[in-house]
Amino acid sequence: MTKIIKDKLTKEEISEMDRVLFDGQVVVIDNIPDAYKAISYLKRQSILGIDTETRPSFRSGKTYSISLLQLSSEDTCFLFRLNKIGIPKILIEFLKNDILKVGLSLKDDFMMLHRLKTELDVNTGNYIDLQHYVKNFGIKDQSLQKIYANLFGQKISKAQRLSNWNAEALSESQMLYAATDAWACLRIYQLLHELEQTGDYELIVTPEEEHEELNENGL
Repeated sequence: MTKIIKDKLTKEEISEMDRVLFDGQVVVIDNIPDAYKAISYLKRQSILGIDTETRPSFRSGKTYSISLLQLSSEDTCFLFRLNKIGIPKILIEFLKNDILKVGLSLKDDFMMLHRLKTELDVNTGNYIDLQHYVKNFGIKDQSLQKIYANLFGQKISKAQRLSNWNAEALSESQMLYAATDAWACLRIYQLLHELEQTGDYELIVTPEEEHEELNENGL
């Protein structure tokens, strides 16, 4: 069955969709021994979703270092609490290896990782940035929420985005939010890669006058 893709979605379209949450295993990594165990599992995967979270600042000029790094397979997501363990050498080496890692706005993620005094770069490793990849299909939206909604007809809640990622213990809502974002990147790539191979999709282009209306409304 031909997959229908739109070049752009509105917030109204997304608001009517059911919410999606990662339903696999979420594992919080807040010590070095557990980091080694997690990397041992991750090394056996061929592709992973990746994302980060940083404690928001509500004061001008005040910024925080990256708090959380998420790496997700189809059924297990590891949440590395970098605010507690730093970024151990084994994790740096893993991020540089050849296992494909898919994220969104990776340049921003790696800019934050640089603040932890790492030599990591988006070009040192095997990465795909969905903001670039989706353009191959005519998709103009750049946010994870809109891209996911476009492809799967479900919405990702952003309610926890501005929560305290440096909290002593992450809430269940925070853990599910973080895991969902990394896992969603993986799902998006898997579907688009399949469509790229088969060519079995159709792009619906929003008329230019509707584009102008969306821009005027900040959508």
